[in-house]
Amino acid sequence: MHRNAAFRVMAVLALLVAALPFMAAVSQPARAQDEEIIVGLITKTESNPFFVKMKEGAQAAADKAGVKLLTAAGQFDADNASQVAAIENMVTAGAKGILITPGDTKAIVPAIEKAREAGVLVIALDTPTEPMDATDALFATDNFKAGVLIGQYAKSVMGDTTPVIATIDGSTGVSVSVLRHNGFLSGYSAGDAAATPTADMSVFADDSRVVCSQDAEGDQAKSQTAMENCLQANGDINVVYTINEPAARGAYTALKAAGREKDVLIVSVDGGCTGIEALKAGEIAATSQQYPLKMAQMGVEAVVNYAKTGEKPSGYTDTGVTLITDNPQEGIPSEDSTFGTENCWG
Repeated sequence: MHRNAAFRVMAVLALLVAALPFMAAVSQPARAQDEEIIVGLITKTESNPFFVKMKEGAQAAADKAGVKLLTAAGQFDADNASQVAAIENMVTAGAKGILITPGDTKAIVPAIEKAREAGVLVIALDTPTEPMDATDALFATDNFKAGVLIGQYAKSVMGDTTPVIATIDGSTGVSVSVLRHNGFLSGYSAGDAAATPTADMSVFADDSRVVCSQDAEGDQAKSQTAMENCLQANGDINVVYTINEPAARGAYTALKAAGREKDVLIVSVDGGCTGIEALKAGEIAATSQQYPLKMAQMGVEAVVNYAKTGEKPSGYTDTGVTLITDNPQEGIPSEDSTFGTENCWG
């Protein structure tokens, strides 16, 4: 080969070698952008209308963003083993972020910590973990406030009548159950109740007005049995607080069977469509409406943003709560069942 020709070939090769790092730098973001973003959603159960709507909201947000949604759920409200397995499976599948409504708010923490150590964003929906900062962020109803609203409402309706209270709760040790329960008692108090939101979200506040407390896991059939037990223990019960509206409907069924449905006030939390129908029918006097679809949509959007920018959400985001009743009480802000129907879910 002629020396000039050889020189030209070597010069071209040198230019190509020099350009390789630049070409790699340009093509790398393109490959990263082409990678599929996977978002995980783990709910307490699949059957509760609240979680059904949460799943729908997450799927709609995932479809809009063009990302893949993986879903899983426990077999019952406090099924920690199933949720741990779901977290591990989603991390293995390459999820960039996991949204979870923890069933056991303490026992789930080690699994969440492992996921975060692997670089996965973890956001709690509806139910805070213990401690709350075990997740990167929390998107949820202010569950204590939800309880306060129906407590204030019940106190106003009952007036000077001495309350004899039964509480049909979710599961002992679950933060959302404790926050709603304690919020209700605080709202019903004269202002000096010990029921306040605390760092320990696993302890039901002591209150002499509560004559019966039963855990029923938010299940309608179990709540009916729980209410039957409470009526056998104390026939003077005149106020019933329930963790959610399936529990309220179970309690109402038991009260009706005992001929007590007309003289016992039932208040609850959720604002689902079947719950609003029960309110319109007079089974439930008031409920605090929350917005699971909004929680899930915000959660998916946060994960997608993290995947694209590296920006993590943090702290607590209040997704709102509204007292719904067709018997409004002076001084307690509320909306009627028409509003409730327009904004319900499930």
